[in-house]
Amino acid sequence: MSLRRTLLAVSLSALLGTSLSGCTDPKTPAMADSATPAPATPAATPVVQNPFFAPSTLAFQAPAFDRIQTEHYGPALAEGMKQHLAEVEAIAANPEPPTVENTIVALENAGALLTRVAKVFFNLTESTSNEAIQAIQKEYAPKLAEHQDNILLNAALFARIDALQSQAATLNLDAETARLLDRYHAQFVRAGAKLSAEQQAELRQLNSRQSTLMTQFSENLLKDTEDLAVVFDSADALKGLSEGEIAAAAEDAKARGHDGKWVLTLQLPTSQGILGQLENRDSRRRVHEASISRGARGNAYDNRALVLELAELRARRAALLGYPNHAAWVLADQMAGTPEAVHQLMGGMVPAIVARAQREAADIQAVIDAEGSGFKAEAWDWAWYSEKVRQQKYDLDSNAIKPYFEFERVLKDGLFFTMEKLYGIRFVERKDLPVYHPDVRVFDVLEADGTPLGLFYADYFARQGKRGGAWMDSFVDQNGLTGTKPVVVNVMGIVKAANGEPTLLSYDDVQTMFHEMGHAIHGLFSATKYPLLSGTNVPRDYVEFPSQANEDWALDTAVLQNYARHYQTGEVLPEDLLKKLQAARSFNQGFASLEYIAAAELDMAWHELSTAPKDVLAFEQEALKKAGVDVALVPPRYRSSYFMHVFPGGYSAGYYAYLWAEAIAADAFRQQMQLGGLKREVGDAYRAAILSRGYTLPPMDAYRGWRGADPTPEALLIRRGLKEG
Repeated sequence: MSLRRTLLAVSLSALLGTSLSGCTDPKTPAMADSATPAPATPAATPVVQNPFFAPSTLAFQAPAFDRIQTEHYGPALAEGMKQHLAEVEAIAANPEPPTVENTIVALENAGALLTRVAKVFFNLTESTSNEAIQAIQKEYAPKLAEHQDNILLNAALFARIDALQSQAATLNLDAETARLLDRYHAQFVRAGAKLSAEQQAELRQLNSRQSTLMTQFSENLLKDTEDLAVVFDSADALKGLSEGEIAAAAEDAKARGHDGKWVLTLQLPTSQGILGQLENRDSRRRVHEASISRGARGNAYDNRALVLELAELRARRAALLGYPNHAAWVLADQMAGTPEAVHQLMGGMVPAIVARAQREAADIQAVIDAEGSGFKAEAWDWAWYSEKVRQQKYDLDSNAIKPYFEFERVLKDGLFFTMEKLYGIRFVERKDLPVYHPDVRVFDVLEADGTPLGLFYADYFARQGKRGGAWMDSFVDQNGLTGTKPVVVNVMGIVKAANGEPTLLSYDDVQTMFHEMGHAIHGLFSATKYPLLSGTNVPRDYVEFPSQANEDWALDTAVLQNYARHYQTGEVLPEDLLKKLQAARSFNQGFASLEYIAAAELDMAWHELSTAPKDVLAFEQEALKKAGVDVALVPPRYRSSYFMHVFPGGYSAGYYAYLWAEAIAADAFRQQMQLGGLKREVGDAYRAAILSRGYTLPPMDAYRGWRGADPTPEALLIRRGLKEG
């Protein structure tokens, strides 16, 4: 998911286009033509016609994608920064004594133009990019970093905020406003507001350089991923895929200029879902080796030097700010609090996870040996043979389930059905609003009584220019000061079926759709007064909790029976398949848990450094060995050179957050089921206590207020199949 935080109306992560790819990890990005218009000459569209220069007149201030051209972004970003800085300087220079209204609320209202353009631009850099957009991003990333520093390091402005914070106890503020003031003060201090002028000058240089490197990393990864799409000369090499999938591979090859051939594109993670279907072992090897080589091939797209420099820059910045390392700086503002707490969580699970993965590896080798294949399992064999183990243990063939997961039915009879049952909301498609790509759809989201709640954009299919992954974002945030309602988007990389055939999903795709909807309703249900505290603007080790809890509804019996119907016959998923699917949920959890925790340990290792090492791959190996997760058959979910979450993304020293939040999510879903399951009163209580509150109070206080107790790890261990339930 890509969740962008709000700080001074436009946050650093929003300005730099970073993502909380949280939501879930990426799915397969197929490549098709981008719908973003080709750049026109400046004379073709005068600046005075720039659609960003005034609020959108469309419903909910939805972006006017029919008017937005690539050449509008640069001028709007430049003018947006100019206006924002003027507004901020006026606040800082106000001769009146500081008040919450003339300082904090004024800051919340500043930067409207910059917010409008940044939210559209940085969404499209991830979902509909091209060379023109990438050039703009490269040009403006350091300028936006400088702009953010100009605000956060404004001494006169911080003096006003600091004075208010020192008087907070005597200002008679309501709880939400007091929280707002506290968050502003904390963010300024964390950004270096208390440093000397000399230290701040050095900090500015570090921030600017980092923004440039992060943009370059993303661009390199996108290009190397496209360059490494695997071309096959024969359809026989794709044996195991469905006819529709093979046809889609042929269409993709033709679009790339490889007539008469077949192309498989890469997902963002190391593990490629397609490996579970490819019967040809050499085909599996080629896909796997392409995956793990991204960003580390010694070509123009090699990211290793960028990784080393980013690690060095982050370590230096942390030292300037008074922290032993970057991880300590990041975690001081998260639920975990310290690197030690993260290591305690992960380290306590590593022995059980590794042991489980080793048992799974033995099962895989047993199948290979029984077939008389005469080889030892390699990483590219895991998915193929684990599927055979699944069939043996659960008599469950993943391909036999796909016909029951037709995309449109999953969307309407699965996702939308669940949301209506739990919260009373309805999704009504509308065709009158412009979109940025023909595959994108727009839905009104209505309360049970018909009151408009916001807009939901659905962008589910892969195409060229869309990064791998699945995420939620917003084009417009909920804002109680202005009455603005949210406009959110879910983005995935599902491979669309060829020739108008129905798109059939894996269960992983279904689960991801539910996950992203969990983020979407977190944004849609926001009911806060201040933008800084709205929606998903919460710590990253909390923001993944609502999304992961929402995943579990995909396997709820009542929900499954409503959407899991054969696309040809309409037959409900048979009871025996349903039970097998539910029982198999904990299957292969040793692998899934180990590849994830290895990546999380790698993230922490990079960001607990005081100085960068010399060799990326050697450091990786040593870090994995030290953490006890160096299992050759199960490489990390991401290697450093394509670890999008933590180097260009917003999850540096934060990839652990999925596990931390999953413990809360598992506990929460168990509580929901104990309260009655798929019922309106259950959803309404959860919405009021959790989903609507944003960051208006400490997350664990919100959770305790709803749950009545702290979460325990028991439900997580059961959810992952590491403990009997």
